[in-house]
Amino acid sequence: MIEELRELWRFRELLISMVQRELRIRYKNSALGFLWSFVNPLATTAVMTLVFNRLLQNGVENYSAYVLAAYLPFMFFQSSVLDSAQSILGSLPLVKKIYFPREILPLASVISNFIHLLLGFVVFFLLLLGVYILHPKVVPFQLTTIYLPFLMLISFILSVGLSLIVSALNTYYEDVKYMMSVAMYLLFFLCPVMYFEEGIANTNMNVHSHGLWFKLYNLNPVAVLSDAYRKILLAPQPIHTPNGLAQPLPIMWNYVGYAFVISTLIMIGGYRMFNRMKWGFVERP
Repeated sequence: MIEELRELWRFRELLISMVQRELRIRYKNSALGFLWSFVNPLATTAVMTLVFNRLLQNGVENYSAYVLAAYLPFMFFQSSVLDSAQSILGSLPLVKKIYFPREILPLASVISNFIHLLLGFVVFFLLLLGVYILHPKVVPFQLTTIYLPFLMLISFILSVGLSLIVSALNTYYEDVKYMMSVAMYLLFFLCPVMYFEEGIANTNMNVHSHGLWFKLYNLNPVAVLSDAYRKILLAPQPIHTPNGLAQPLPIMWNYVGYAFVISTLIMIGGYRMFNRMKWGFVERP
């Protein structure tokens, strides 16, 4: 694997060019360009806020910020995996004509989406600043925001690992991209994006925050990261649940550490798997 990484480094300029190409093609002939990257999360957040905060009255102040803090990294993960699924097949004529490290293709999809994530957080912090201007008593930035690069690194590692696996498998079995679309749809409901982790910890099945169901729930690294993003970026507050008011839980760094280990193992395993399968890409009809 070390040799493959060295070869990838030698082709780093091609990787940069592929990322630029991904960014140009995505919004080619679009008047708003990169602004379309923010329409989806902002529109989704607005709908969730209307339904859960206004109609169902969950009692969470500034609910839209709590949704957006978790939804931006989830959308990055989802888009990276789904875009990379077609990365090899979409460039198959190029793969058959010239040689270059094949992993550049899914990596370009992940990196381009990561750039959108960075821009998304810029918009997120501008929104927080706007809330602070309108309501000076609201603290816009938390000291724990310094952990944001660490969480983004974990998200990037996890996305790269799964993208390598999915892109390689989908080259031979095109059902994989449809399976991943369904999986990502279901995963959204298994992650604390439109609801809060405290609600899981306060259910009838799991009264205690460290109960069995709560631990099983946190075996999902994407769920762990979604909750961690929210807690480092925004001030904690009590959550209304069917069983009463649930006090905010602290950041559980043991689960974050678990997510980091799992993500690293997925990336290493995914890269090994990709390198074993990539030599057969040129034989794909």
